[in-house]
Amino acid sequence: MSQSNQSDQSGQPLDGIEVIDLGQIYNGPYCSLVLACLGADVIKVEPPFGEPLRSRVEEGEPPELVMLNSSKRDVTLNLKSDRGMEIFKELVRDADVLVENYAVGTMEKLGLGYETLSEMNPELIYAHGSGFGDSGPKSERRAMDLIIQATGGVMEGTGFEDGPPVKTGMAPGDFLGGIHLATGVLGALFQRERTGEGQFVEASMYEAVVPALLSQLGSYYKDEEVPPRTGNRHSSLAKCPYNAYETEEGYIAILCASDEHWRTLLKAIGREDLLGDERFDTNVKRLDHMAEIDTMIEEWTRDRDRHELEDGLIAAGVPCGAVQTIEEVIHDPHLEERGMMTEVEHPDFPEGIRVPGTPIRFSDAALPEIERAPRKGEDNDAVYGEKVGLSEAEIEALEADGVI
Repeated sequence: MSQSNQSDQSGQPLDGIEVIDLGQIYNGPYCSLVLACLGADVIKVEPPFGEPLRSRVEEGEPPELVMLNSSKRDVTLNLKSDRGMEIFKELVRDADVLVENYAVGTMEKLGLGYETLSEMNPELIYAHGSGFGDSGPKSERRAMDLIIQATGGVMEGTGFEDGPPVKTGMAPGDFLGGIHLATGVLGALFQRERTGEGQFVEASMYEAVVPALLSQLGSYYKDEEVPPRTGNRHSSLAKCPYNAYETEEGYIAILCASDEHWRTLLKAIGREDLLGDERFDTNVKRLDHMAEIDTMIEEWTRDRDRHELEDGLIAAGVPCGAVQTIEEVIHDPHLEERGMMTEVEHPDFPEGIRVPGTPIRFSDAALPEIERAPRKGEDNDAVYGEKVGLSEAEIEALEADGVI
């Protein structure tokens, strides 16, 4: 058994840390989910009508929200009411972290900005996930992931050379932004151990995707002839072979990171006759023959099973991977054994729902147990009784008045 799965481990790194989560859609909620998986007690605070992600279904809860709210507690609160503001301040008074990804200036307009909240809780880490940052000429722009992909060069670099810009199938702005925001929170918590003081942390989705353009930036600096979109080939056309090749059913990704990989691939596909061919003996030379090499490889893969190809090439030492469907990913035995995918119960999913865990492992902490996402406002009684000291009658009155 690996160190990361030992049964006698201590608690999670963020045990005892309390997070108030005002996140919505993906960006803020993923930041707080990372913190929850690290052991923090995360209290999700939604408006009484629910956060925007709930609008994706007519009834019940969308699976995206169920995944992002796993291992959190959930309360409802109307921040636009005077009583709601008072209760929120009571929640924040003893909290360690506040996470929100509202538009720049929204919390200040509510009278709940960093300056106000830090006066009552100087140790508070206030984390703001923004689209374009809290300053600069684009700071006040609305920013959804599609906008970030468009503005941040992601779409321009995605797709095939003769086609239009294409968004990626995932949400890089939201999730890279959330990861960077969570990293900032951890840094601020570490610094607080030294200084005893909290601080404001922000992470821009726009800025979070820019470092991921490394290959495109490389080609921009060294070869202006490289097209912005290269399909499944290397983003700066700096490796060959490097592509997804058609198989009997589906595709397989194959690349040669070294010249030794190339020689191994030639042996695997029965083209030993090309060993020593000066046209192909180095990666730089192969770059001039991409089309020819891709055609040769695909002629070999086209009538073969992608999983058998994967097994054979891996055994031979060639880097490759079958292109898996979403269903294959969530049921991947590797992720199962690693504890990355967890089956949880939920009223809206009678047969259960598989939710992602955390890719982070610690030698001194067991994998966190992923708990089901609560219903909207499910923890109102417990949280407001525990954190604010409200009685059952007071909580009922708040509900009657539309505060919760």
